[in-house]
Amino acid sequence: MSGYRLVIGNKNYSSWSLRPWLFLKNHGLDFQEVRLPLDSDTFRTEIGRYSPSGRVPVLHDGDLVVWDSLAIMEYLAERHPETRGWPQAVNARAHARAICAEMHSGFADMRSEMPMNCRRPSAAHALSPSARHDVDRVMTIWRETRKRHGDGGEFLFGSFTIADAMYAPVAVRFTAYGAELDDVCRAYVDAIYALPAMRSWLADAAGESESI
Repeated sequence: MSGYRLVIGNKNYSSWSLRPWLFLKNHGLDFQEVRLPLDSDTFRTEIGRYSPSGRVPVLHDGDLVVWDSLAIMEYLAERHPETRGWPQAVNARAHARAICAEMHSGFADMRSEMPMNCRRPSAAHALSPSARHDVDRVMTIWRETRKRHGDGGEFLFGSFTIADAMYAPVAVRFTAYGAELDDVCRAYVDAIYALPAMRSWLADAAGESESI
């Protein structure tokens, strides 16, 4: 199916844009990309044409407009059940929704102190206790999810799901800011980085000229 248009921000910085872009690209869904650099005159002038919230990302499907990363991916998973956006088992699906909701609404200190920057050379970064707590909580989520539901693949629920798209920007943060990872978490970050779609995003981010 074609006709999707996804409006995103800078690939280097926009963690929320990465999520649905990665979901679309990883599943081979055809879409037109519209990039509006954040904190720019172009963004301020153009965003009102695309997004009722004034933010990115936003998906257009004909006359339908869907904003917010998680809402976009849920919509795409419904339109394309072959993507298996959520795990099939009821208990796994409930777990996936819970950790996605936690990612969506939480980890404010980690976000603030470790903003996504795909071009940042990997280096250790001092964190406040509250941000450190966020990092530890994410790693606990990854370990527990892989242990309970990760059979059959390298991702949180074995195969790639909405949950992996939601946590992909955290893999970038952990890499850029030199987070100390155990073997389970390191293997998961490596699996995210090995995705061809993720490599494509990172290559585009490296070629961007904007700096915020």
